[in-house]
Amino acid sequence: MRPIPRQTHTPRRLLATLLTALASIATLLSVTAPARADTTICEQYGTTTIQNRYVVQNNRWGTSATQCISVSDSGFRITQADGSVPTNGAPKSYPSIFNGCHYTRCSPGTNLPARIDTISTAPSSISYGYVDNAVYNASYDIWLDPTPRTDGVNQTEIMIWFNRVGPIQPIGSPVGTASVGGRTWEVWSGNNGGNDVLSFVAPAAVSSWTFDVMDFVDQAVARGLARSDWYLTSVQAGFEPWQGGAGLAVNSFSSTVSTGGSTPGDPTDPAVCTVSYATNVWSGGFTANVTVGNGGPTPVDDWQLDFTQPSGQRITSAWNATVTPDSGAVTARPLAHTKRITAGGSQSFGFQGTYTGDFAKPAAFTLNGTACATA
Repeated sequence: MRPIPRQTHTPRRLLATLLTALASIATLLSVTAPARADTTICEQYGTTTIQNRYVVQNNRWGTSATQCISVSDSGFRITQADGSVPTNGAPKSYPSIFNGCHYTRCSPGTNLPARIDTISTAPSSISYGYVDNAVYNASYDIWLDPTPRTDGVNQTEIMIWFNRVGPIQPIGSPVGTASVGGRTWEVWSGNNGGNDVLSFVAPAAVSSWTFDVMDFVDQAVARGLARSDWYLTSVQAGFEPWQGGAGLAVNSFSSTVSTGGSTPGDPTDPAVCTVSYATNVWSGGFTANVTVGNGGPTPVDDWQLDFTQPSGQRITSAWNATVTPDSGAVTARPLAHTKRITAGGSQSFGFQGTYTGDFAKPAAFTLNGTACATA
């Protein structure tokens, strides 16, 4: 009779085999486990947060018909959009995503409201998904107010219409065109009975874009619809549907606001001013990039830089500042979001121009009447 073979696996080898099997099962489960389900919101003013940064709102206020949105971690999609309203009136809703504060609800970790003249940049990006079988706009809402309010209606609303489908138009009337953020927009201005509205309408659909919100805020300030000591309270992106709307989507959205971090106020000490004047020159033309530095202990607000353009030079365009007149003794003044030069900080602007004869740089600069050293 043959002896029964002994088990050749040691307990340690058995344990290793078991752990290997369990690891394989865990891997299988991690691959096949379903993704977290999207959140569906049908409540009239229902909200949720995503990325621990933004608030998504159903925001149905112009109709009693059902509207539902499906919210993912990157954006939202309108899944049901019943009812319609006349196209010569207000839309039926504004399902949207926002950074900031809106009707007492503030997004997590936001630094809004923030004073306009303390904001250095406010980059935002959007990716929209459109449909044809509806009447709607795809738009940003940018809200400005004289106070840092976190509830109710702000005094000025900036709208950016990325797309419009159907016989709809912005509040007010057209007042011309403007180049903002490298794009040309049809500009409308008016009042809806509760607040001023400044609208920028794209001539053709824009499905995605990255831009600086402050470029549009500067437009509102320049047109007298806001002031640099007002507050930016929220940056919102979504849709205003009049008829239908199911299938419209915000695929992705981002919004950040960078501030100088100092308290606004008038300087009590003169600035220690430096100016760097860097040029790129070609036959008959040039660009100049000017950096104004403040080495003093206090910020400089509402600055102006005076200098004289050499004979034969003429300025044709400028950015991040207004520079007037176009030749001779000129003054550079900031835009709304560049009005403050913090203590130890700087602001930069530039311009393009033409010249005849030999090219030369300005001989001297003064900041708010104080002579500057040339770096």
